[in-house]
Amino acid sequence: MTHAAATGGEQAGLLDELGRLIRAGRPADAVVLADGALDGGLPDRTAATVLLYKLSALLNLDDVERCPATVDAVHALLERFDDPVVVGEFHALAARVTQRLGALELSVQHLVRGVRALERAPSGFASATAWLDVAVTYSYIGFHTEAVEALARARRIAATAGLEPATFSHPEIRVRYALWLDQQGDTAGCVRELLRVNMTLGPQDIQPQETPFLVYAAARLAALGVRAHRQVTVFTDNYEATSPEAVAVMLAADACLAIAAGDPKRALALLTAVEEDGHVPEAEVYRLRALAYARDGELAAALASERIVHRGMRDRSARLHSLYVEGVAARLDQDDLRQTVTRYSDEAHTDLLTGLPNRRNLDRFVGDLISEGRHGTLVVAGLDDFTTVNTVHGRLSSDEVLRQVAAILGRLLRGSDFLARYGGDEFVIVLPDTPLAAASDVTGRLAAAVNSFDWAILVPGTPVTVTMGLAELSPGTDMVAAFQAAEQARSRRKAGR
Repeated sequence: MTHAAATGGEQAGLLDELGRLIRAGRPADAVVLADGALDGGLPDRTAATVLLYKLSALLNLDDVERCPATVDAVHALLERFDDPVVVGEFHALAARVTQRLGALELSVQHLVRGVRALERAPSGFASATAWLDVAVTYSYIGFHTEAVEALARARRIAATAGLEPATFSHPEIRVRYALWLDQQGDTAGCVRELLRVNMTLGPQDIQPQETPFLVYAAARLAALGVRAHRQVTVFTDNYEATSPEAVAVMLAADACLAIAAGDPKRALALLTAVEEDGHVPEAEVYRLRALAYARDGELAAALASERIVHRGMRDRSARLHSLYVEGVAARLDQDDLRQTVTRYSDEAHTDLLTGLPNRRNLDRFVGDLISEGRHGTLVVAGLDDFTTVNTVHGRLSSDEVLRQVAAILGRLLRGSDFLARYGGDEFVIVLPDTPLAAASDVTGRLAAAVNSFDWAILVPGTPVTVTMGLAELSPGTDMVAAFQAAEQARSRRKAGR
């Protein structure tokens, strides 16, 4: 499809077809269609929307490795236009990506940004869909109350706009909420929610890809000894699971039915396969194991499994507490950084990403220092193997790392020191009136602070470390020569590790 041909109704038809393929459980076909359309050239807004459909399809396929590049491509397009619906949808899906990569803090940040964008979006199919994606991501990361509220928001918008209710029923969110209640010890609440889902939603009330969750609701009720209004067979006729998550959920449903049928050993064997697959949360796997062991009369094993469930809930609570503390610390670092850079607020020469002075401002500062006949130390600080962070997590996450590094360095420097972003993953620090020996102690503390930060909350699996090189500044020093000397010192230190 050429840029000239992709106009009006053809663009709308393309977007409709992408949505239809995803709702029909054919994400691989959606990716192929999206790539073909993007190769032909599209207007920015349409291209961004096509990329968002592709991102949704990649997530359905569990192809997480290809997601960061797609996120970056959408973000680049969003710099050219402002559409709150597209922005909200982007952040909702980017939150899913960062959640899948294990970066819970970034996921929550994206969700907050997405909600703020959608608050100013006009009602319609696109905004209802974006709210639905917000709900799904909240559900995935375990914020179930927020997920249910976002789902209700999507359904209200859909109802007001006269949209098809089945598109926005999304039982998976309510099923996950019910399971969360059970894992917290509120089995009665779980049964109540599962029965509500089972009684209000039939095969005609949902999109095909949601079928496994209606199956699971009925099967889970059976495992708890509760008879469902609609039995599993109502939903399984003419349905075949295709996505990895759907296959895993259907397998877990089989385990539930085995428990209900009095065949705990088969249930335990199925649960081993479910756990190895990894798509069903560990807490749910062990809750089912507890039910199976109890059905088999192995009460000690049932109790041990319940303890694992409770430990998982406790660990999650501790992680959220840690996330809150780390988030507060990071915000304080950013506040300190903003106070630091206010000294240069009247200067045009600042780095847009971090707010720090840029190279031109650095040249001016060093020039003034040398012209005043003063001595000091110039420090080049570069992040180690930063390309891996960018490759694995994408540019948006890499940008967050650079901002946080800037904040950490700015927090620990004196008011008379100068911190600039030189470009890429390099920062330059000037320590006026500080000899090399004293500067070495300072840079040791700076590097330790960066290296010890809990980078797993932003870019899990890719440690962030910094190596620094020093060079002396004195009257008559050439800035270029000093920078090269510091760069060489940094390279020697890095090679000597």
